[in-house]
Amino acid sequence: MDHFMQAALDAAKRSLSEGGIPIGSVLVCGGEIIGVGYNRRVQEQSPVLHAEIDALRQAGRQPARVYRESILYTTLSPCSMCSGAILLYGIPNVVIGENRTYRGEEDLLGERGVHVEVIDSRECYDLLQQFIRAHRELWNEDIGRS
Repeated sequence: MDHFMQAALDAAKRSLSEGGIPIGSVLVCGGEIIGVGYNRRVQEQSPVLHAEIDALRQAGRQPARVYRESILYTTLSPCSMCSGAILLYGIPNVVIGENRTYRGEEDLLGERGVHVEVIDSRECYDLLQQFIRAHRELWNEDIGRS
């Protein structure tokens, strides 16, 4: 696992340690992490604070060129909302830790010219599977099934 995906996984673990859903994301530009985020829906009582959105929020307001030169790393395939943000800001590359637990809008991203790479990380998968076994109701809420 490369340094950036490890940073996203560390963020996912931080969410878990806070009682949240263990999904993490980092936004990288020019080989540097400019935003680290994790799913904070539970912690912040927010319906929209997914890891990818949080990474964008933590990166702060950036010129459009920064987004167009960035790579978003996320431990789980991005949902419709997060994929919309990726498209809105023109992020050209997304690296996904795993998509066996949940497959988001990868096809849409690809159709719109985003390069999507799935690394199928066992660590990302195992972390989320353990969480789902213990907290199915929170997982269902996060993906809109409750």
